[in-house]
Amino acid sequence: MPQITRDSLMTLEAYAKARPQFRARVMAHKKNRMLELGGHLSLVFEDELTIRYQIQEMLRAERMYEEAGIQDELHAYNPLVPDGANWKVTLMIEYPDVEDRRRMLARLIGIEDRVWVQVGGQPRVYAIADEDLERDTAEKTSAVHFLRFELEPAMVDALKKGAQLAVGVDHPEYSHTIGAVDPAMRASLVNDLAS
Repeated sequence: MPQITRDSLMTLEAYAKARPQFRARVMAHKKNRMLELGGHLSLVFEDELTIRYQIQEMLRAERMYEEAGIQDELHAYNPLVPDGANWKVTLMIEYPDVEDRRRMLARLIGIEDRVWVQVGGQPRVYAIADEDLERDTAEKTSAVHFLRFELEPAMVDALKKGAQLAVGVDHPEYSHTIGAVDPAMRASLVNDLAS
C-alpha cells in the first residue's frame, strides 16, 4: 500500500468540511476490519484509509498546520500502513471496570505476543508486537499494542484462492479462537495483500 504523504492530506479547512462524510465512510469501512476476540480483546486491522483518518483526526485535534508537526504525525503513523505482505493491527484490551482492568493488565503481560492468524491448514503466524517501543512493564501490560503479521507468499496465494482465515489468542490467562472470520472481513483483509 502506498504511504500517506503531506500532499495527499486535506488542509484543516478542507477536512472540517469533508469530515462528516469522510468519518461515515471510515466507520463503515472499519466494520469489516474490527474483530473481537472474546469479550475483552479487540483487533483493528489497519490500512491506508484507517490510518489516513487517524492522521487527519490528530491534525484536527491538535490544530496542527505547521509542516514539522505534520511530518511528525506522518512519521509516527505511516509504519502502521500494511505493505502488501502483512497485516498491521491495533490490539485493545478492554475492561470497563477500573479495578478489573488493573487486575487483568497485570495478569495479561505478554498477551501481544500470543495473538495469531492462520491461513487454511498452514502454521499459525504469531504477531510481531510493539516495534516502536516496549509497552509492558514487570507489573502490567498496556491496554493498547501495535501488531504486525508477516505472511508467507504461499499464505497470500492461498487467501487469494479462498483459503479460510482463523484468528486467535493463546495466552495462559486469556484464550479465544475464531475458526473462520466473517467473509466480508476476510475479503477486506485479502484486499490488503499484493498479488
